[in-house]
Amino acid sequence: MDQLSLFDSEEFFRFPEELLEYTEHFLPDDEASQLEELLIRNAPWKQRTQKMYDKTVLTPRLTAWYGDESRTYKMSGNDFNVNPWLPELLSLKQKIEQTSGHKFNSLLLNLYRDGNDSVAWHRDKDSELGKRPVIASISLGQVRNFDFRKADDHRNKYSLPLQHGSLLIMKGDLQQNWEHRIAKSTHPMKPRINLTFRLVHEVS
Repeated sequence: MDQLSLFDSEEFFRFPEELLEYTEHFLPDDEASQLEELLIRNAPWKQRTQKMYDKTVLTPRLTAWYGDESRTYKMSGNDFNVNPWLPELLSLKQKIEQTSGHKFNSLLLNLYRDGNDSVAWHRDKDSELGKRPVIASISLGQVRNFDFRKADDHRNKYSLPLQHGSLLIMKGDLQQNWEHRIAKSTHPMKPRINLTFRLVHEVS
């Protein structure tokens, strides 16, 4: 795994491979660019709302859900209507499954339109994902930094630039002990799409 740079430092830190796997050129550039154009043009993008400090606000990004049609999806207490797999997304899911050895049944797309779009510090700890979820993340378009920090010690901060066509797999106890985000940027930014493949379990 490539080394990850510390925030505001020229030192390096090798993140444990039992928590993160990063493949910089998982998709060839032309294949990644074609998929990016397809999704920007055809995905049913929506801007959702979320609760923050007792207020309802618009999320600073657009999202779309895909998944197995036979399942009911509930995340963070909300029901989601999933869109049926596009052939290109189903093929990508199968490629990631063959490479990683993990199965997935749903896909959350995030579209960061420019540097003003972001996702705040969080952990993917929904009970529907299980105790030690594996999440496979494909990045398309603009390179954005994936920041992560220890949940109980925010001095431990690291950053990884997610390249066009790259694959990042989060696994093990990462969601229990670490938070992650995509921060806003004051620099000009082109659109970026993040595809996060997940295995969502039925919860009674």
